Amino acid sequence: MSADTSQRRVVLVVDDEPFIRINAIDVLTDAGFDVLEAADADEALEIIATHSKIGVLFTDINMPGSMDGLDLARRVHSMRPDIHLILTSGKVRPNVEQIPDSGKFIGKPYQERQFVALVQAAFA
Repeated sequence: MSADTSQRRVVLVVDDEPFIRINAIDVLTDAGFDVLEAADADEALEIIATHSKIGVLFTDINMPGSMDGLDLARRVHSMRPDIHLILTSGKVRPNVEQIPDSGKFIGKPYQERQFVALVQAAFA
């Protein structure tokens, strides 16, 4: 990866399930992305506040805590409209109107190739 941070492709992965979060991080790292991680929405907002180079938020919808992934996506879109949104869930399937800023959705379990292609498209 280039030392020029303006060329970095940074993804923030948010999931309360450690195994699922680590798997997503491994897949993205292997695909050449820089990855940050958070276990819930509050932790994600703290990271976003201190990392200006995040280009994609990849978040689970169903999470415990002060807000779920849809609420997190709405909050991030209002704070940082430059961040592309990709949501995932194995329980709910939001319609396009529910995801801010033409964000994308991928159902769990997802194919790794499909997941990486969705993230790559967000940076294109």
